[in-house]
Amino acid sequence: MAARVCRYTTGPALSPRLTNLRLISTPPGPDGAPSPDSDSTKNTHFKITLRRSAISLGDKKKGTLAALGLHRRNQTVFHPHKPDIAGKILAVKELLEVRNVPASEVRSKLEQRVERKAPKGYEVVGSRMGGMDGV
Repeated sequence: MAARVCRYTTGPALSPRLTNLRLISTPPGPDGAPSPDSDSTKNTHFKITLRRSAISLGDKKKGTLAALGLHRRNQTVFHPHKPDIAGKILAVKELLEVRNVPASEVRSKLEQRVERKAPKGYEVVGSRMGGMDGV
């Protein structure tokens, strides 16, 4: 029985187990540019969250998580749709929660921290020393 391999017209070959992850991304057009029907709302990134700990697992799986940038539970990282990232996700799929998101939802580490931060609950309007005039 021959193995099935899906290919873009101009891209590298993928193994058959990665085909379902590849179908969600937009294949390039004939000149290598994205297809004309693609727009900014297309899912272009993986939102990967580590849900289970890797404490009792082997060094290879721990290394795969480190390569994805995941070091602690409930940590979230964003990666573009690429075959190597999809392969890493499949290697540790039982530990992760993965969603496909458009580029507009991608957040840096600092932006994620600011979004999580709770409001102070108070506002400083002045001080007795008078040093807060510009507040």
